Amino acid sequence: MKIATWNVNGIRARAAQVHEWVDRDAPDVICLQELKATAEQIPAESKLPDFHDYWHGLKGYSGVSLHVRRGLFGSDPVFSHPPFDVESRVVQAELGDLIIASVYVPNGGKDYQMKLAFLTRLTDWVRRLHADKRALVVCGDINIARTDMDVHPKERKLNAVGQRPEERALFETLLATPLVDVGRAFDPANPNLFTWWAPWRNLRARNIGWRLDYVLVSPTLAQRATSCIVRAEIGTSDHAPVVMTL
Repeated sequence: MKIATWNVNGIRARAAQVHEWVDRDAPDVICLQELKATAEQIPAESKLPDFHDYWHGLKGYSGVSLHVRRGLFGSDPVFSHPPFDVESRVVQAELGDLIIASVYVPNGGKDYQMKLAFLTRLTDWVRRLHADKRALVVCGDINIARTDMDVHPKERKLNAVGQRPEERALFETLLATPLVDVGRAFDPANPNLFTWWAPWRNLRARNIGWRLDYVLVSPTLAQRATSCIVRAEIGTSDHAPVVMTL
């Protein structure tokens, strides 16, 4: 089973690319972020008839979706939003004891305190689910480079949002709930593992980027993972898809 996440930076601009990527990589669960569209604005081309889906968006801003291949599980997914969801940033699918969530953490550039509060509530939610013996997959744009290794040396900046000590500390608290950062678990020493590149100076082609997009899973699921890779060659978003295989 493949579980994938991608910040598309505008579903209307990337509709054809999403379809091509799904045909190519054949993910079974898809988490998208930064739709920048209401449900009524989703292009028909990006709708996937072989999937149960839920589009949760706002006009021109934020937005997430979640897609589960039909027949993958014994029952249909139940879609909902946790209480801390704001600005259409979280959609979850309940599949028996498994919870899958597509999450788009605020960037924090305009409202840094909102970002910290969101991370705190996300952590509390994960902790409660684990207390209820739920297995969990959190996919999405966390908008934090976990360590300095997750930022190219040319992009490391003192006190830059996304690299600040307090937000990194909150990220580590989230991981301690516990969740496993599967991408880094499979590639622990790679200093060139990035998922986002600023859209100028040919930074993507030069791989001068940040790692902001993650697949985070409960330890029992992490033990079943066989790979977690960045599809840096896919699409024209400033983010790349990340695909985990179980």
